[in-house]
Amino acid sequence: MALQIGTGLSLMEKLNILSDAAKYDVACTSSGSSRRGDGTGIGNTVSAGICHSFASDGRCISLLKILLSNECVFDCRYCVNRCSNDTARATFTPEEVCSLTIEFYRRNYIEGLFLSSGIVKNPTYTMGLLYQTLFLLRRKHRFQGYIHVKAIPGADPELIRLTGFLADRMSVNLELPTAEGLSRLAPNKHRRTILTPMRQIQNGILSSRQELTVYRHAPEFVPAGQSTQMIIGATPEHDYEILTVAESLYRKFDLKRVFYSAFVRVNEDRELPALPGGPPLLREHRLYQADWLLRFYGFEAQELLSRERPDFNIFLDPKADWALRHLERFPVEINRASYETLLRVPGIGVKSARRIVQARRSGSLDYGHLKKLGVVLKRALYFITCCGRQMYPVRLEEDFITRQLLDCRERLPFEVDGVTYRQLSLFDDKRFVMDQQQMVVQA
Repeated sequence: MALQIGTGLSLMEKLNILSDAAKYDVACTSSGSSRRGDGTGIGNTVSAGICHSFASDGRCISLLKILLSNECVFDCRYCVNRCSNDTARATFTPEEVCSLTIEFYRRNYIEGLFLSSGIVKNPTYTMGLLYQTLFLLRRKHRFQGYIHVKAIPGADPELIRLTGFLADRMSVNLELPTAEGLSRLAPNKHRRTILTPMRQIQNGILSSRQELTVYRHAPEFVPAGQSTQMIIGATPEHDYEILTVAESLYRKFDLKRVFYSAFVRVNEDRELPALPGGPPLLREHRLYQADWLLRFYGFEAQELLSRERPDFNIFLDPKADWALRHLERFPVEINRASYETLLRVPGIGVKSARRIVQARRSGSLDYGHLKKLGVVLKRALYFITCCGRQMYPVRLEEDFITRQLLDCRERLPFEVDGVTYRQLSLFDDKRFVMDQQQMVVQA
């Protein structure tokens, strides 16, 4: 691993530089594809996913995440690799990336590769290097594991097409939510240049699916779909604008994921906002929660936010915040509500909603059943009834429920119709008592 190359840097020195330079690219996603090795090469791809995270089946999974090069001819104000920065530069050759990937895989360090790059010379030249790398991995080294590669905006469309037949997933970074922000902070990039390869990848995926219905062994084009990334907090857009852009991307380009990356001030530039409280990580978290609601819960951006109320509540998750603003729809009767209605109840997720619909075919459900089905009762109890009965008497008022949700850890007493009650722990079976008399606390 200490092989010396022409630039004077060893392979490990290059790896240290280019893996560190890749840390701002978001890649915490499941692979989305499933492909078994055919016995002629090494590796395979499983649908549970490839990322530095935990998969749905509990596995800890990882990938080699590097840049092909951190040299860049662009001067984006927010980027640590911009050409005006005085920083250590390095560039892998395609063979070096292949060597690293294969050796790391053989040592069981990784399950796949995430490969991006700065713009070396020009977009087409850079895309050519990425294509050569993937071609060598797939054809020469017979690597059949997961590969996520960045498509370079402005590159020759033919190179992007050829690369798409070698990669599992491709992504084109939108960078910033609006064209105005892009022109101010990334003057070398243009929205049209970014959307063009995104549309090409979408059309290629659709064509590939149609060919596979006719020709069983036709090559697959980007089988795990495409994704994109937006930097949050570098420009003054509200959450409403960001979420609307994400919703539009899902509808128009069939994206698998939109990633939100909290802005980190790595450069001293007067055009960049000051961050006295650090990166807006909580804002990023709320956007991810809202993004989940768009993709799996049937919500629309205009339901969660509006121009009059353009930002998320930092104290409550978007689903609970929506429910508190629409209390006229609650409480929901668990034994009769539709699947779509159950998804709108705080504390009920996609899996638990499906379990409820399936379980109630065998009989009526009570609160004990809901707990076993995975419902988070400490959140859901304010919005549901079982057989027409609440778990215990609560007021269906926004201020009251908000206080309880924000203060649930302290289990403070509350009063209903002159009677004082105490919110019991829902995760301690010995203390969980349905009898109203045992919930009364003497004033």
